[in-house]
Amino acid sequence: MTDKSGPRPGGRSARVQAAVHQAVRELQREQGRDGLTVPAVAARAGVTPSTIYRRWGDLSQLLADVAVEQLQPEQAQPDTGSFYGDLLAWLEQYFDEMASVPGRALLRDVLGTPGHEGAGKCDGFTRQQIEAIRERAIGRGEQAAEAEQIIVRVVAPLMYGVLFANQAPSAARMLALVREVEAARRAGAA
Repeated sequence: MTDKSGPRPGGRSARVQAAVHQAVRELQREQGRDGLTVPAVAARAGVTPSTIYRRWGDLSQLLADVAVEQLQPEQAQPDTGSFYGDLLAWLEQYFDEMASVPGRALLRDVLGTPGHEGAGKCDGFTRQQIEAIRERAIGRGEQAAEAEQIIVRVVAPLMYGVLFANQAPSAARMLALVREVEAARRAGAA
């Protein structure tokens, strides 16, 4: 019986994806986003344009896929010894990346595609990071605000500033929002 559960990790599909993603990143560095075309990416990756169209549909979907991969966290969570210290350290790291010129371009690629798959993956990555910080804190015996409250009261307003006001959040703004979440948790609202 044949297993049809999906592509094998490390199989041809993974190699094609890696080559195409690498080609996109290289061409973006060399020419900028405006110079990207499916035929140019295909030529650089050593595949046919039809391979790209079959797998990704169009250039915007490919760019979103590359962006989602790049937005996936690479580093371990900071461990400062306290929940709110860990959360602040993660927020600073996360928003340093998101507020950078490349970070904003990646966010635009993810949000500029039809459907919600890319945005949903990014949301999942963010929630996983926050849950990991929460679980470590709870393991230390600390009280920690719910992930949803952190998303709504801290991440969302900071991301609004990055996306629409074109401003990187300050450490003071992050600290103020985290303190509001902690105060609400202590008051029983979070």
